[in-house]
Amino acid sequence: MTTTLSARGLGRKYGKRWALAGCTLEIPAGHVTGLVGPNGAGKSTLLNLAAGMLAPSAGRIEVCGGRPGSGTAQLAKVGYVAQDTPTYAGMTVAEHLRLGARLNPRWDAALAAERIARLGLDPGKRAGKLSGGQRAQLALTLGIAKRPEVLLLDEPVAALDPLARREFLQDLMAVVVEQGVSVVLSSHLVSDLERVCDHLVVLVESQVRVAGPLDDLLATHRRLTGPRRDGPPPGAEVVTESHTERQSTYVARLTGPVHDPAWTAGELGVEDLVLAYMGSGATARPALEVL
Repeated sequence: MTTTLSARGLGRKYGKRWALAGCTLEIPAGHVTGLVGPNGAGKSTLLNLAAGMLAPSAGRIEVCGGRPGSGTAQLAKVGYVAQDTPTYAGMTVAEHLRLGARLNPRWDAALAAERIARLGLDPGKRAGKLSGGQRAQLALTLGIAKRPEVLLLDEPVAALDPLARREFLQDLMAVVVEQGVSVVLSSHLVSDLERVCDHLVVLVESQVRVAGPLDDLLATHRRLTGPRRDGPPPGAEVVTESHTERQSTYVARLTGPVHDPAWTAGELGVEDLVLAYMGSGATARPALEVL
C-alpha cells in the first residue's frame, strides 16, 4: 500500500503547550480521507505540519515519501488550502494565477484558466471583492493547478452557505476523478464526509481513535441493544456504552457474529460512528455539526 502521510510519535509544542503530541498515523494514497475530531484535537496542526508550514517539535512525518517543506520538489507534491481559504485581498484573480505560475514548477496554466472561466470569476476582480464561495474556489484552483500529488484541505467550506459548499465539494470530486490526486479533508460537517470521503480518521487528543475505509468501518460497527448486562455479547469490542435499569446499549466493533437472540444489532450512520469514537474516553460529548 502506498502511503500519502505517515506520522510516528509526531508532536508540535507552542511554549509549554503541546498542540499535538504522540500522534501516530498512516493515510493511504488514492483516497479522499476525512480527518475529523473535536476542537483542539490537533487536526489543523497536523495539516500544517504535513504542508511544511510548521516543523515538528517531536517525532517524524513524511508526506508523499518526503519530509514536508524540505525543498522545491517536495513542496510541489502538496497542495494546501488553509482554514480561512487565504487569498490576497488587494490582488486580482489574474494576479493570483500569475503568482501561482511563478511559484510552482508544475503549474498548469490551462487548467487554472479553464476553471476560472467555468466558475465565472472575473480575472480583473480583486479577491477582497469576491464572495466567500468564490474565494474558496479561487484557493482550490491555486491548490490544484500546481498539479500536486495530495491536497490538504483544512475546513475549507466551514464558512460557506450550503449551495457554495456543495459546489466546492462537487468541484473537488471532479478534480479527484480527473487528476487522481489524494485528498485529506478536515471537516466538522458530517454531510461533507458522507458526500466525498471514502476513508476516515478520527483524531481525539492527538490520538487516532479509529482509521480505515469508510464502508468497512460502517460494515463492522453496530449498535447492540439488549437486557441490562455489564458486558457486550461475545465478538463485540465496545466503543461506547450506556445503561438503564433494564437495558444496555453498546456501540461496538464486531469481530464475529452475534448469536445471542437477546441482542438486537442496528446499523450505524457516519454521524453515529464518528460521535461514538469522539466520545469514547472523553469527559464530555464533543460537538459535531450535522447539516
